[in-house]
Amino acid sequence: MNQIVSLYFGLAISLIIGVSFFHLLPRFGKLGNRIGDWLCYAPGIDLALVYLMLMPITVGAIASGWLGVGTALLAQLSTLWLWITIHESTHREQLRQANIHRSLGVIVGKWQNHLAVWITALAIPLFWLVRLTQIIVYPSLTQLIKLPKYNAKDWVNVSRHKFEGLVGYDLIWCLYCDWMTGVWSLGTEMLRNVESFWCPIRFYSTKKCENCQIDFPDVVNEWVAADGTVQDVTVLLESKYTQEQNERSWFGHTGRQCQTSSSSQEPQNNAEINLKQL
Repeated sequence: MNQIVSLYFGLAISLIIGVSFFHLLPRFGKLGNRIGDWLCYAPGIDLALVYLMLMPITVGAIASGWLGVGTALLAQLSTLWLWITIHESTHREQLRQANIHRSLGVIVGKWQNHLAVWITALAIPLFWLVRLTQIIVYPSLTQLIKLPKYNAKDWVNVSRHKFEGLVGYDLIWCLYCDWMTGVWSLGTEMLRNVESFWCPIRFYSTKKCENCQIDFPDVVNEWVAADGTVQDVTVLLESKYTQEQNERSWFGHTGRQCQTSSSSQEPQNNAEINLKQL
């Protein structure tokens, strides 16, 4: 029991120190602001969240197995509620004016909204799995088959702490949504390349095609019809990909549109040169 108590306080104190460090960064002038900005974008945000989310659970598991994992989660929740309480107590005026969870509590019920928000936290392991896949799995595809590379910081970042009026409870959950939306969107973008490269075949279910075209735009206008043949697929692939391509992106990717625009301009430019020569 003493070991569990020591583990709890050790993890809680380490989390409090980390959160305090993030809050104190602006006080260190330009250097602090640069570090703070770096921590808001991948890979900085990855390291910050590893410290806050994964490190306590890993330490707890190594120290005391599943009991240690539970202790780590308790330390994380305690630190989170301590931060929410302090942040809301120091921003009382903003809190009185308006806040999101109070408004939604009126609309759907206070405890229903509160419980629903916490249920979404169960998805955190899924988003971490997606992020780790982006870091570990996808880069090999950019090397082996030249799927396009992405600058993760354009997708995986947080900025809602700069939005005026977000306090405590609202702020922490908006930052969570900020992070998970970027992670999911980058994962979807990578999957577009994977699907169009390996399996550009429409589904027999028209409804599924309609639903999936939101995230996979190629499905309707570019992929081979469900009643087509493998020969149709090979023809499509040979028309969309060449050995000379530096990047093999999904068919509606902006990079392809730029290439198309450039290639369509070349004859016009050549024609203008010929006219000048005449």
